[in-house]
Amino acid sequence: MRVGGVIEDHSLIEVVDPAREERISVFEAFGEAQIEAALADAHAAQLQWRAAPIADRAASLRRAAEVLRAHGDEWAQLITREMGKPISEAKAEIAKCAHCCEFYADHGESFLEGRRIETDAELSYVAYEPIGVVLAIMPWNFPFWQALRFAAPALVAGNGAILKHSPNVSGCALAIEALFAEAGFPTGLFRTVLVADAVVGEVTTRLIEDPRVAAVTLTGSERAGAAVGAAAGRALKKSVLELGGSDPLIVLADANVALVAAQAVRGRFLNAGQTCISPKRLIVDAAIAEEFEQRLTEAVAALKVGDPLDPATQVGPLARADLVGQLERQVERSIAAGARVLLGGARVERPGYYFAPTVLTDVTADMPVFREEVFGPVAAVIRAADEQHAIALANDTPYGLGASVWTQDTERGIRVGRELRSGSLFVNGIVASDPRLPFGGIGRSGYGRELSSEGIREFVNARTIWVGATPPPTDAAGRDGLPS
Repeated sequence: MRVGGVIEDHSLIEVVDPAREERISVFEAFGEAQIEAALADAHAAQLQWRAAPIADRAASLRRAAEVLRAHGDEWAQLITREMGKPISEAKAEIAKCAHCCEFYADHGESFLEGRRIETDAELSYVAYEPIGVVLAIMPWNFPFWQALRFAAPALVAGNGAILKHSPNVSGCALAIEALFAEAGFPTGLFRTVLVADAVVGEVTTRLIEDPRVAAVTLTGSERAGAAVGAAAGRALKKSVLELGGSDPLIVLADANVALVAAQAVRGRFLNAGQTCISPKRLIVDAAIAEEFEQRLTEAVAALKVGDPLDPATQVGPLARADLVGQLERQVERSIAAGARVLLGGARVERPGYYFAPTVLTDVTADMPVFREEVFGPVAAVIRAADEQHAIALANDTPYGLGASVWTQDTERGIRVGRELRSGSLFVNGIVASDPRLPFGGIGRSGYGRELSSEGIREFVNARTIWVGATPPPTDAAGRDGLPS
């Protein structure tokens, strides 16, 4: 294969159930020949797919939504078993993917419609054309959604795709490839490659360098984003990076405290806190902080921790053992620096990678739970002296993914929110991704946008077409035919 490199053809990928710490499956990582075949398949299929009418591509995407719903229970179980998400959330994830496919089936053609521009030409316009095969490097926390929110717009735009997913959700990665095959997309247009941990960096770099890959998109850590962005830069290829976040949730003094506390719990503890855009720093006006902390702690204490396959469970395990250790160290260092534990603060004594839903207060800007991204069920409460202090605290971060402001004065909420640095702002609402709205960050949270019309245009060639006036006819002697 052209990507080269040394790959063990028989490296094994082990997938462990995080709720039981039991091996549930073993996959053989792709060797050189398999990766070469995936590249060749996607490249060949895309050359044909790009010529298909957009209406036909949209019809295939609509069938993908039907396939997702038909396999909803099966694939939700797969998500839960591989990465530990509560089954109710896994089912909601599949439903959201189906909605995303339908959204782009409905709107893809209008998003890609050429845009006429008046110039001195007879005709000039911008055409949005497919860019080629896009490499997608996706994380484990929303194994279907992260992949589908890229794939739906990319495929309807006429592109092909290679998916390199996180090894611990390899079953999901293969199921996503099967989804597009069952929906009737051209054979090989969407391919999954399984890559062993030991060679992820090498294989990813060589895939980016391969001439059959036109661009790359990554959702993942800051470290992974820096590596992928650098490789794409060296290869002079387009990249979109959606990286970490430490989103602020600002509660102003006039906010409905009971409502905000309930919404903060819903946002922070979804997926056991393993969400890029969850509110990780709860910045509360000191005048209402005590009431907020009380209501927050009571609501968190009521969350049911348990087997993620139990429909009643609200908080399941973290996805991997190393993630529990990292979270534990962040909390312990913050407590040592003066944070006060209102609830939780330690592992749950049971099989599986569980960490107790935790509320910390007296958090200051020098603590790990403020300065670092905290990917787990931990809410950090920071008291602000006033509105301007809250804004300064919120902006005291290198990240810039999402932000929310809570107040009973909408105009005030917008004004305060516009002073925050983030890719999205929600006033009186928890930050969420929505196919209708562009999604992405600034600063260390990455660049580029997914979803909406902005997302579909990240991976197209915005091509200028300029047509001059038709020249007048000439006679046999070469004269222009115009009257003298």
